[in-house]
Amino acid sequence: MSTHQPPMPQAPAAAPEWQAAPGGPYPGYNSPIPVVRTHLGHALASEWTKIKSVRSTMWTLGVFVLLVVGIGLLAGVTVSNSSSDLGGESPLTLGFFGLLIGIMCIITLGVLTTASEYGTGMIRTTMTACPSRGRVLAAKSIVFFVIAFVVTLATVSFVAMVQASMLKGHGAGTPSSGEWLKATFGISLYIALLGLLSLLVGSIIRHSAGAITIMIGTVLAPLVLALFMNAESLQKVQKALLEYSIPSQMGVFYDNTLSQSGPTGWDPLWIILGVTAAAYAGAYALLQSRDV
Repeated sequence: MSTHQPPMPQAPAAAPEWQAAPGGPYPGYNSPIPVVRTHLGHALASEWTKIKSVRSTMWTLGVFVLLVVGIGLLAGVTVSNSSSDLGGESPLTLGFFGLLIGIMCIITLGVLTTASEYGTGMIRTTMTACPSRGRVLAAKSIVFFVIAFVVTLATVSFVAMVQASMLKGHGAGTPSSGEWLKATFGISLYIALLGLLSLLVGSIIRHSAGAITIMIGTVLAPLVLALFMNAESLQKVQKALLEYSIPSQMGVFYDNTLSQSGPTGWDPLWIILGVTAAAYAGAYALLQSRDV
């Protein structure tokens, strides 16, 4: 009779020390990848890295500074070399002409800050890295607004000081502290908010050329339409377009408006703030409801 015994079943090999049973803890294992809870600061750092890394930022801001400084100083030189004087008018008003053209650069940069990512597909990477879409929109808005405000404030302040010095003996009045505040700090806030509105329109439209066209039309169309509304039945519409057009509201900061009525003082700042807040709410709602 055979005495051969079948082999006894062997117990399974023990799991490595770092591998825990299903559903259990993981004793003895430390991940080499640090786990950090993300917050708004990380999104701000990311957006700052992106906006300073692209050429469009340097080009648009560079052209903006060149236009505002160049046209502003050219206006000052023209007045100082002419036989006429300002007749007691504030020399700060001459800074308006450069800004009227320079805002196109801020509008363009604002649109590109958001819409360009949809064109390149980079927005998918952005949303993957930061799934909180509201945080992404907030970070883009804060970074852009700070950059636009600081650059505008530095530029218009330089132009204002040079013009005030250049035209001191040409019949120019002495600007009050309130006029200085409105012509530097106030107009910088207004232009930064206008650029932020462009950013939000870019987020809503998701198309760079379309959003830039809409914003340029918003700036120029009311004024152009008003110039051709000469019929008596359209006078009220013409008056409203002149009073509330963006160039006219910018002129309020320099006490140089296209009409004798309409917004005064700091009213244009509250108007653009309200419009921008409404656009932000719309952009946020669409960002949450869309796939990307």
